This record gives sequence, C-alpha cells and structure tokens, in this order.
Amino acid sequence: MKKLSALLLLTALAIQSRAQINDPKATEVWTPEPRVVAPGKPVSMAPPEDAIVLFDGSWLSEWYSGKDSSAAAWTINSDGSMTVKPGAGDIITQRSFGDCQLHLEFRTPVVVKGEGQGRGNSGVFLQNRYEVQVLDSYQNRTYSNGQCGAVYKQHIPLVNACRPPGEWQSYDILFTAPRFNTDGMLVAPGRLTVFQNGVLIQSNVEIKGTTEYIGLPKNEAHGKAPIRLQDHGDLVSYRNIWIREL
Repeated sequence: MKKLSALLLLTALAIQSRAQINDPKATEVWTPEPRVVAPGKPVSMAPPEDAIVLFDGSWLSEWYSGKDSSAAAWTINSDGSMTVKPGAGDIITQRSFGDCQLHLEFRTPVVVKGEGQGRGNSGVFLQNRYEVQVLDSYQNRTYSNGQCGAVYKQHIPLVNACRPPGEWQSYDILFTAPRFNTDGMLVAPGRLTVFQNGVLIQSNVEIKGTTEYIGLPKNEAHGKAPIRLQDHGDLVSYRNIWIREL
C-alpha cells in the first residue's frame, strides 16, 4: 500500500511539473556553448545504389503539405534546390520510415535578418516528431540546445560546425527508431548520430521523446512515420535529399 501511495505521489508530481511548464524559456539551456570548429571543404554526396531519392532538384512528388495535405508548394529553383515558401507550411514525405540513414543539404539565407532563433530557422523531423534543428548559427548566439545541429531542446551539439550564411551545408543522420511493446510502453528509446559538414556533432544520443517547444518530451507509441521539413518563415533551401532504410 505504501509503495502504491508513493507511486501515485510521484505520478502526480510529474503531471504537476509538466503542467507548470508553460514558458518556452523554461526548457532553454544556454551553457555550455559549443566551441566553433571550421569544417572542411564542402562535398555533395551522391545517393548510393540502395537509397530512396526524396528530392533530386526537379520535383516534389515525394512530399505533401503538412498544412492541408495538398501538394507540396515550396519553391523549386533553377540550381536544383528548393526553398521554403513562408506560410505554405511544413512538407512531409509520402512514405514512412523507421531506422534509417538520411542525407540532406541545406543553405540558410545569404541576406542575414534577425538574430537567435529568428535567423535561418527550419528543422528536420525524424518520424514527424524528433527534430534536428536547422538554424544560421554562424556567429549567432542562441540557447545551446536550440542551435544548429541540436536535437531540439534535448541535446546540445558537440561543436558548432556551421558554415557562413549562403553556403551549402550537409547533414548525415543515423536514426534508430524507438521501440514500444504491444501495450504502448516505451521499451527502447530512439537514438541519433549526426554529422554536420562531415563533423560529428551528435554521437548516438538518446531521444527523450518528442522535441517540444514548450514543455517536456512525450513518448507516445508509434510505428514508422514520415520525414518532415519545417516552414519557420525563413528562406532556407534544401537539395540532394536521400534516405536508406536500415
């Protein structure tokens, strides 16, 4: 009986703690600030034979609008990239994925506007819920667990490997999806390894749950799910997106 009472008390405290977090600043972590590491020369990696090409520069048929489920409406450019169309909403892959290797290249706007989270902001969501932050973090301070390469508000990148605004950058992401049992309980957390511009910035880190702007991570049972790219209102561009199912 005492054990049950203690469990109920802990549960109530956890619920109360979650309910009290209604300020996004409550989950910001500003220290340590990752040291800056200049990456090597840019290299664009062609998709391997067994990859699924999600964007090759000529079409968006692998994506749909997360705003209203219509056709994806981001802008396709003559250089083989696509750019966020502010207000059009996030874009989501037609296919769903579990464990995977994901490659993509991104470019924050050459014209610098704003600061902190208001500068070159977008994001890559694995399984539509676990975000690796895209941000112009070149000489641009923000909270460390929200800068470019962060597992948003969960893991600070090991280093800041950003290139200047307007230069192409790359992410190579290894993702192990979380496992849930038949009762919907989490039995093995997801994990992420991330290379930015060839530099290791996340090393097999444990995903604590959904990457929330406000509040604590949530773990809700799910299976395979899509990749999502975020429309945060900034003119971030993407190219050469491919994925390998593992």
